[in-house]
Amino acid sequence: MSAAGLLMLPLFLYGLGALAAARAALARLMLGDGRADLAVKVTELTSSRARLAAAFDAERRRIERDLHDGAQQRLVALSMAIGLARLDAPPGSALARQLATAQAEAGQALTSLRELIHGIHPQVLTDRGLADAVADVADRSPIPVDTDFGLPGRLPERAESAGYFFVSEALANAVKHSGARRISVTGRHDGARLTVEVADDGCGGADAARGSGLTGLADRMSVVVP
Repeated sequence: MSAAGLLMLPLFLYGLGALAAARAALARLMLGDGRADLAVKVTELTSSRARLAAAFDAERRRIERDLHDGAQQRLVALSMAIGLARLDAPPGSALARQLATAQAEAGQALTSLRELIHGIHPQVLTDRGLADAVADVADRSPIPVDTDFGLPGRLPERAESAGYFFVSEALANAVKHSGARRISVTGRHDGARLTVEVADDGCGGADAARGSGLTGLADRMSVVVP
């Protein structure tokens, strides 16, 4: 190698080092901006999900009110009108039998509608809160359910709604899969967080990887809890 080449080698190596340092600095800058941009996007996504959940809950409550105050009341009035008509029908006549059948059908439709309303957003949850709503769904369970709620009063609507539907789905899963003879539901609020626990004396073995029950509960909670 010539003397000129030897003199140029340190400069060449320095240039390579400077280029590598510049690239590293650019990479750090880009990664730093990427992390910041990702954090912003995660925050925006969380806020968007919360707004969507709130809008969904509001729409669900509106549908429940419309069904409760509209269709349900009309079915009650229809059943009463049929009952009055039966009083005027000759006993044992074909008309009396037809009116009896119509009243029974109206009663079944009313029962189905009330079950639908409970599935959308039960009126007791709106009127009296989470503890009474859970007690109501527990009373309708084919497996005896013990409830124990210690709450400071009414909670935010989203918390009450999430707690209620969590219990409803957990009870449905227990009835379907656990083989339990008794279920317990407890609820506590420490001033910042609502904790609800559903336990039973069944066979156990619930696995989110083998079914959609626990996955559905987790999905429902993820909409409320970031």
